Amino acid sequence: MYILALFGNLLIILTVSSDSHLHTPMYFFLFNLSMVDIGFISTTVPRVIVDIQTHCPVISYLGCLTQMSLFVIFACMDNMLLAVMAYDRFVAICHPLYYQVIMNPTRCGVLLLGCFLLSLLELLLHYVAVLKFSNYEEYVEISNYFCGPSELLKLVNFDTFTNNIVRFCMGTLFGLLPISGIIFSYFKIVSNIMRSSSSSGKHKTFSTCGSHLSIVFLFYGTGIGVYFSSSLSQSPRSNAVASVMYTVVTPMLNPFIYSLRNKDIKSSLRKSFSRVF
Repeated sequence: MYILALFGNLLIILTVSSDSHLHTPMYFFLFNLSMVDIGFISTTVPRVIVDIQTHCPVISYLGCLTQMSLFVIFACMDNMLLAVMAYDRFVAICHPLYYQVIMNPTRCGVLLLGCFLLSLLELLLHYVAVLKFSNYEEYVEISNYFCGPSELLKLVNFDTFTNNIVRFCMGTLFGLLPISGIIFSYFKIVSNIMRSSSSSGKHKTFSTCGSHLSIVFLFYGTGIGVYFSSSLSQSPRSNAVASVMYTVVTPMLNPFIYSLRNKDIKSSLRKSFSRVF
């Protein structure tokens, strides 16, 4: 699964960068999403592979904080990019005449920079919660296969109510707000499609947006579920299985869903393969 994720996302990156016809806002964000997915899956899976091979699932305190930092940055970037991609589709479908003006290169760069800055802000807030209130023993057990923020928040020494408040505030700010933007964008898209009289146009639009929505439901459904339920659930195995869905399965499926359902990507891939072979 890790090799498939690397291969698929690298293929998207090379395809978009090599074909000038794909140098549009939609594929600009898809390019960056593939880069983020490579970093996201590489934060957890290589360490798991090493633990399995060495039969020693132990990580240092500094290593745990480093893994949590990379995980938070890439996870939040994934969140924000999915929301930005939904906004891009909203502008393209609901305001097609103004699309090039609204989604100009400067605006795209600012949106990408905003995603990164919000990721750093989330990391800073998690650091404040984890480091300021932490009082770890020499050895502690984490009930998952990586040092995720929800697992470390369970180890800090404030009461359960305060823990849940901190978890809820950060989850709402960096999880529910982006998905609210996605829901609003697609609500406007669907409303616009329903007013269209062209059945072929409706089919094309639903086909274009379907791939994005499938990834959104898989990523947010499992990711937010694990983050909010980890303080309540007494089953580490179920949390770990759900974590696999958004940390491993989603980055692996992203490039294949987008490429298999996207005519421009498939056309560019055919041209690339025909030049090579």
